[in-house]
Amino acid sequence: MDDKALPSILHVDSSVRRTDNSTARYNSISKGLAKGFISTWNTERPDDEVIYRDVGISPPDFMSEAWIAAAFTPESKRTSEQARALELSDLLIKEIRQADIILISAPMYNYGLPAALKAWFDQVIRVNETFSFDLARGDFPLEPIMAKKTLVLVSSSGEFGFEPGGIREAMNHLGPHIKVMSKYLGVETFHEVRAEYQEFGDERHAQSVSNAKLALAQLAQGLAANHQDTLEISSAH
Repeated sequence: MDDKALPSILHVDSSVRRTDNSTARYNSISKGLAKGFISTWNTERPDDEVIYRDVGISPPDFMSEAWIAAAFTPESKRTSEQARALELSDLLIKEIRQADIILISAPMYNYGLPAALKAWFDQVIRVNETFSFDLARGDFPLEPIMAKKTLVLVSSSGEFGFEPGGIREAMNHLGPHIKVMSKYLGVETFHEVRAEYQEFGDERHAQSVSNAKLALAQLAQGLAANHQDTLEISSAH
């Protein structure tokens, strides 16, 4: 976290659906829930910066061989073409550096994360930018460069039981995957709020969405209060 008076939130949506369809059932559940989190945060802390990116509607480029070569070339030795290949990555990493809280909304597609969101992670998890690599560390040479960030994952799924101990826990390649990757973005605190049962469209689904809305509002209030307490302590010093 940077030394600054007000925290910043990086809000990344990844569903290919919008939230303004004339038919409500076509709207993205995960985006709608994440929007609720931001609304609560803005009520608690209206002056904080929110950086927004919708990778579902505007997906990042996939990595290429040229991208990899550029990323592993020292900055001082990169060609102009290599520098251009990393322009988007540089911008996305800058957004992460600015953020104290990363809010990601992600629907579960085929038991994993959307391809566009994976492309975003591939663009931002980058050697010498978000993690360092040193074989002197033995079998664990990778280490995150950034620290003290919080990630809030808002996930939605058609089925249910993907939580730890749930009947589909072993099929969940969304939340656990994001949690592992987020370590290399400096994330030390991870929260996930799920909305399930979408394909069933019954009372369980409605209740799950309602529970998620409430949980996200409470989480936003708690995190906002925590940042206020931190700010007051820092000011006192």
